[in-house]
Amino acid sequence: MIEELKIAPLAEADIPALIELAGLIWRRHYPGIISMQQIDYMLAQRYTPAIIRAQMQSGSAWWDQALVDGSMIGFAQYELHGRSMKLDKLYVHPDFQRRGYGARMLAHIEDGARARGALAVRLNVNKHNLKSIAAYRKSGYEVVDEVVADIGEGYVMDDFVMEKKL
Repeated sequence: MIEELKIAPLAEADIPALIELAGLIWRRHYPGIISMQQIDYMLAQRYTPAIIRAQMQSGSAWWDQALVDGSMIGFAQYELHGRSMKLDKLYVHPDFQRRGYGARMLAHIEDGARARGALAVRLNVNKHNLKSIAAYRKSGYEVVDEVVADIGEGYVMDDFVMEKKL
């Protein structure tokens, strides 16, 4: 049976499910890349109802959910920065990875970026996140820069900046 993917804007009522899904994905994906302490710190820093709600209401940032059979299996958050769309979050539940859902979400974001006048999509990805780097490369993204950012509490993000021209 082929599951049908639906990509839809996140509704305020979906915020608790998104926060729960983010915790599940991060705690399964990031050990070995960053510490559990940094995972917990970053989840608390990025996934609160107030932060998500403010981004949704900003008019320049978007949250989408990926639904299979009516259940959220992934999500993305992206925002316009001048003539570039910054993809800040793109996650798919581990049980639904390697089925093309992430690539379809990327294509959806790229279409939205074009419609909003963006000339490229940019993202940051941890330098040790090899599976994600490979997936982005497969979708036409290339490394254009490196950045180390202090995010507080002694934690840093050591990332590649990847970009795809539209």
